[in-house]
Amino acid sequence: MVRIGLVGYGFGGRYFHAPLIASAPGCALAGVVTRSPDRRAELAHDHPEVAVFDTVDDLVAAGVSAVTVCTPAATHTAVTEGLLRRGLPVVCDKPFALDAQAARQTVELAEREGVLVTPYQNRRWDSDLLTIRRLLEAGRLGEVRRFESAFERWAPEPEPPAAGGGLLRDFGSHLVDQALHLFGPVRRVYAETHAVGPESEDDVLVLLQHTSGVRSQVSGAWRQSAPRPRFRLSGRDATFVVTSMDGQEAALVAGRTPAGEGAAWGREPQTAWGTLHRSTGSEAVPSERGRWDQFYEQFAAAVRGTAAVPVDPWDAVATATVLDAARRSAAEGTTVDVPPTSH
Repeated sequence: MVRIGLVGYGFGGRYFHAPLIASAPGCALAGVVTRSPDRRAELAHDHPEVAVFDTVDDLVAAGVSAVTVCTPAATHTAVTEGLLRRGLPVVCDKPFALDAQAARQTVELAEREGVLVTPYQNRRWDSDLLTIRRLLEAGRLGEVRRFESAFERWAPEPEPPAAGGGLLRDFGSHLVDQALHLFGPVRRVYAETHAVGPESEDDVLVLLQHTSGVRSQVSGAWRQSAPRPRFRLSGRDATFVVTSMDGQEAALVAGRTPAGEGAAWGREPQTAWGTLHRSTGSEAVPSERGRWDQFYEQFAAAVRGTAAVPVDPWDAVATATVLDAARRSAAEGTTVDVPPTSH
C-alpha cells in the first residue's frame, strides 16, 4: 500500500486529489496538511478517518510513502523541492512551476536525488482527449492541419483566484500540455491576454506552431457566457468537434468517485459525444471512458518501481517554456521563438 499525503485542501485538493487517491487500488490517503478551520471541517466530513496536520514536517513524521502538493501556485517549487530533498516522491499540481527555469531546477533536483516527481496533468485522461487520440491513431481525419482547444466558462467570481498563478499558467498548463502531448514540440508562439492585475488574466489566446506543421489555437476565459467548442480538430479529410467539457470534474464535485462507480466512471452520455464532420455528412463518435482514476494507480506503481511515472516531469518544463514565450509575446505584441527543451 502506497501511503500518499496531501498538502493543501482547497478546491483542487478536495476534489481533484483526495477522492482519487482514496479510490485508487494500492493507495491510501495517509494524511492532509491544512491549518484552515474550514478546510479541516470539510476534511472531517469528506474523509473522517484521515488525519490532519499543521505542517509538512508533521505529515512526514507520521509516515508517508509519497506526497501530493496542491498549495497555491507560487509555493509549488519550494514545497516540492523540500519534499524531494527528504527523499519523498512527489505529485505536483499545475502549474508545476511559475516559469521554465524553476521547473527545470525542480526536475534536475529530482534527478540528482534519485527521487520521483511528476506533474499532475490529469486532463491527458479526459474522455474527449482520449477519443481524439483514438481518431488520430486510426487516421480518420487525414493529415491534421489545425487543433483548437478551449477552457471557457462562466465563473461567479469576477477574477480568477490569485492562488492559480494567473489564467495563462492555470488553464494554460492544461491547454498547452494537451497540445504538446498530441502534436509535439512548438517552435513559435503568439499570444494575446486581457490583464486584470499583475500576473493575472481573465482571457487568454495562444497560437502555437508545432515543428510537426500542425497549428494549435488554445484559449481560456474566466467569465464567458458563450464558450467556444471544447475541441475542434481539422484534418484534410474530416473535422472532429466536441462542444462540452469532460464530465469527471463535475462528477467529483457532486461527490461521485471511481470507488463508488467502478467501470461506469468517466462514461460520457451520448449527448456529450463529439461529432465527426465530412463533406458527405456527419456522425456521432462514441467517447472513450475518462480515466482520471488511473493516474494515482500508475503513480503508486512508479513508487513501487514497477512502472514509469504517469507524466514525464520534463514535459512540465516544455509546457512552462511555451508559457514563458506566451507571456513575452502578449507583453511585446510579437511572435516569439520557443527554445528547445534539452536535458
